[in-house]
Amino acid sequence: MRATTDLWTLFIILGMAGVTVLTRCFFFILDRPWTMPAWAHRALRYAPVAALAGVVLPEVVMSNGHLVSTWQDARLFAAVAGAAAFFWRRSVLVTLIVGMAVYLPLHLRLGW
Repeated sequence: MRATTDLWTLFIILGMAGVTVLTRCFFFILDRPWTMPAWAHRALRYAPVAALAGVVLPEVVMSNGHLVSTWQDARLFAAVAGAAAFFWRRSVLVTLIVGMAVYLPLHLRLGW
């Protein structure tokens, strides 16, 4: 390697560290409290639902980039059982436990 490559790498690492420190400490650096606008506060209430829909739903209904074409998929049954458990108990922990309790036997024993 050349000395310029090593200096360039060092410059990039220091720059990335500086940006990280600045963005993480931004709220501490300000001299007055920072408040969010009311519209942003309202929008953040929907962020967890949107994130779950964007991450979990494609994972449940798709396999290798294609829609699941058979009902013999453990993820479908686990998602339905998890949703039912959530509406029954309103607990994320119960949802995870029930979903995995349905998914694991179907996936490991039946190979779905």
